Amino acid sequence: MTSIKQPGEKNLMLFSGRAYPELAEEVAEHVGVSLTPTKLIDFANGEIYARYLESVRGCDAFVIQSHTGPINKWIMEQLIMVDALKRASAKRITVVMPFFGYARQDKKGRGREPITARLMADLFKTAGADRLMSIDLHTSQIQGFFDGPVDHLFAMPVLENYLKNKLDLESTTVVSPDTGRVRLSERWADTLGTPLAFIHKRRDLDVANTVKVSEVVGTVRGRTCVLIDDMIDTAGTICKASDALYEQGATNVIVAATHAVFSDPAVDRLKNSRISEVIVTNTLPLSAANRFDKLTVLSIAPLIGRAITEIFQDGSVTSLFEGDT
Repeated sequence: MTSIKQPGEKNLMLFSGRAYPELAEEVAEHVGVSLTPTKLIDFANGEIYARYLESVRGCDAFVIQSHTGPINKWIMEQLIMVDALKRASAKRITVVMPFFGYARQDKKGRGREPITARLMADLFKTAGADRLMSIDLHTSQIQGFFDGPVDHLFAMPVLENYLKNKLDLESTTVVSPDTGRVRLSERWADTLGTPLAFIHKRRDLDVANTVKVSEVVGTVRGRTCVLIDDMIDTAGTICKASDALYEQGATNVIVAATHAVFSDPAVDRLKNSRISEVIVTNTLPLSAANRFDKLTVLSIAPLIGRAITEIFQDGSVTSLFEGDT
């Protein structure tokens, strides 16, 4: 079955790009549909061709693509898929990007810089997207860059459920690796019922992915610390934060992050760090070379599947996180 029809001819169809078909298949299983057959090929010069092998006229289309490497190619492929759906008369097009590419450039820190998160939103709107869905955006303000509904999902319930079963919360502290993640860490601390700490850091603005940790604010001595972040790219921030916590007397450091970007030399840094466990979700594909003994990968597919079902049935996506009816 490649679609779900309801009274009034509502018709859900799910489409996947080539970046991460395994996640798309898992999401489709939770939604209860099959992925719609799609022809996607590369021309000799690198241009991408897309064509759907079934009629999509009047459907409620969901196009899932993870913005992994080579990131520019997969973003372009998703844009082309959206354009093809618009020109084939899909009724509503929802772009599902578990990881929102270019989200870190969400404001101008200095003159003559781009705001690529806004550019991404504009590109998908121009291509024909009616709605965006993403998980743990780098900053919440990105929701305002798109002129239409944005479903901002949170991986926190998935990660928290795992941690609750293995931590002694009485001796645990939730730690934000920088001031930008304090609000997210507050939500974690409130839900788990633990104290909150954060690390004040400074970046070298002239050298990418370079972090200087200044000090730890909060009680961490003799406690298990759970470092919270939205993504791990080169792991420089996380590893230096971990070192700072151990220097302040932490007995154990666990990292929980949504997006495992793992650009070099992230894996080597994490392997050789004193971090006891790194917990991530599968919003991005992980090759065998990027897996290591203390890495735990949790599936985000059930959450995406439930959100797609709620949108299709005109339900409440907020209820997935706040318990609203």
